[in-house]
Amino acid sequence: MLRVGLTGGIGSGKSTVARRLEELGAVVVDADAVAREVVEPGEPTLAAIAARFGGALVRPDGSLDRAALAAIVFPDRAALADLDAITGPAITARVLALRSAVAPDRVSVFDMPLLVERGLWPAEHLTIVVSAAVETRVGRLVTQRGLAEADARHRIAAQASDEERREAADVWIDNEGPPESTFEQVDVLWATRLAPYDANLRTGTRSRRPETGSIVVEPDPAWAGEGRRLVAKLTDALGERAARIDHIGSTSVAGLNAKDVIDLQVGVRSLTDADAAGFVADLLARGFVRSEGDVGDTPHGDHPAASWAKRFFGSMDPGRIAHVHVREVASLGWEFALLFRDWMRADAPARAGYSAEKRRILLGAATTSDYVDAKEPWFDTAYAAAWAWARRTGWRPS
Repeated sequence: MLRVGLTGGIGSGKSTVARRLEELGAVVVDADAVAREVVEPGEPTLAAIAARFGGALVRPDGSLDRAALAAIVFPDRAALADLDAITGPAITARVLALRSAVAPDRVSVFDMPLLVERGLWPAEHLTIVVSAAVETRVGRLVTQRGLAEADARHRIAAQASDEERREAADVWIDNEGPPESTFEQVDVLWATRLAPYDANLRTGTRSRRPETGSIVVEPDPAWAGEGRRLVAKLTDALGERAARIDHIGSTSVAGLNAKDVIDLQVGVRSLTDADAAGFVADLLARGFVRSEGDVGDTPHGDHPAASWAKRFFGSMDPGRIAHVHVREVASLGWEFALLFRDWMRADAPARAGYSAEKRRILLGAATTSDYVDAKEPWFDTAYAAAWAWARRTGWRPS
């Protein structure tokens, strides 16, 4: 089952996107609706709110005066944190129950305004952020919800910034225009990424680059953010089983042309950890399937093949091809992956030489496989050059 986090600032139009996803077949769990449920009359959460913020917030009919509570907490970050501490556990328990009940052949969407603020997004396969300019959002809150402008601005300021949301966003939906424009973005996303990703998860199918076409592309500044998001997701999935997780390979080097693939390295204390059923199952559940036949890199230098042993997992996300190389910490393969990245980042002539070599190889490579195979002889020379740079600079894995 594909798990999608949906978020956006207040007034961004997140509910419009949620409604469209529901129409396309997703099951949407609305955190705001759950938050209302847990403070219904008689709920222990409501009693805790009254104890912290005052009994006057409870109306004569036993219901919560939401407007009065909002006026207290949104201008005061400490008060808002206290409210979150009271309501959070009850909301979490209810959301888990609702999402656990979703049929395995449906896409599960968690509509959560504070997905970024609470650091919940790494647990989702994908995070969708709905965006609109602050002034647009203020206008919507004033005209559609009847809020005072000052109140609207307080609420917006209490939430994450656009920059913080971009760090978590796998998908950014611009909801500045008419609803039809937003619907079109959601429809394309569903057809090209969400539905295929869900199908891949149910069948355990890895996403792959096409063998022909643009084998190597110009550097993309978005690669760094994508790498950080994938590291966060792997960290959330593996916890202490991973001693270290890094974005490696050409896409981790600013300004270097590359295959449009995010390479990640998971350092483990022993490869037996990566062979454990729980390790494999947890990565599979998070969208990374193990490639059973890929157990080592091509050796370089005078070192046995065992020094280059690894396990390999591929992403099932058709919108972001990613490779996960699991290696033992301090093994030669693990160390060289970090060394090569750092060498490329620090040594401009070496980086230019590698870029030129890629372009030369592309002239005779008809497919991605041809290109990958043709690079191996160059790496024999690069291996020695990288270690020479390490000796000159005193490089060690940071």
